[in-house]
Amino acid sequence: MAQSRSYKKTMNFIYGMGAAVVIVGALFKIQHMSLGPITGGMMLTIGLLVEAAVFAVSAFDTPEDDFDWSKVYPELGEDGFTAEKEEAGAQGLLSQKLDTLLQEANIDAKLMTSLGNSMKNFQGAAEGLSAASESISSTNKYNEQMSMAAVQMESLNNLYKVQVENSSKQAELNGAIVENTERLKEQMESLAKNLSSLNGVYGGMLSAMTSK
Repeated sequence: MAQSRSYKKTMNFIYGMGAAVVIVGALFKIQHMSLGPITGGMMLTIGLLVEAAVFAVSAFDTPEDDFDWSKVYPELGEDGFTAEKEEAGAQGLLSQKLDTLLQEANIDAKLMTSLGNSMKNFQGAAEGLSAASESISSTNKYNEQMSMAAVQMESLNNLYKVQVENSSKQAELNGAIVENTERLKEQMESLAKNLSSLNGVYGGMLSAMTSK
């Protein structure tokens, strides 16, 4: 190994020096220059002879071993490149297949935009349903208040009947009447509040419908 490396260095030096002599000789020849007895033609001849000798010697050199680096680095082998090509080809086929399926199903950008608009419309409808749900809840409360007021009115009527039938219990009946009247008043006030809330809900729904 050491001799081979030294041999290579020596041959490389001879190559370089011979080429230098050839270049200088060519320059002397073109410019018709001379250095004492050494003319451009002589230097060119010497350089060419040196190069010819070097090439003749190098013809007997043993060719360097061609190592199979794919055994050390499998990705450098043909199988590695083939696998990469197959993977890239599979991805390309998958993309083409997906595009074909989308085209056959008529799924395009226009359809996706329409779907987005439909979702926005659905969201608006859901908000409208929420407002309607609030109005229904208020209506139910209103019905409950009306039922309770009817019960109180019926109770008051019964008290009046009892008052007519039994005058001896006038004082007690008067007290009960006052109590029921106060309760009726409270129920009517609560009913008025619920009616106001219901009107507000309906007003909001009308405003939302008008703005659309």
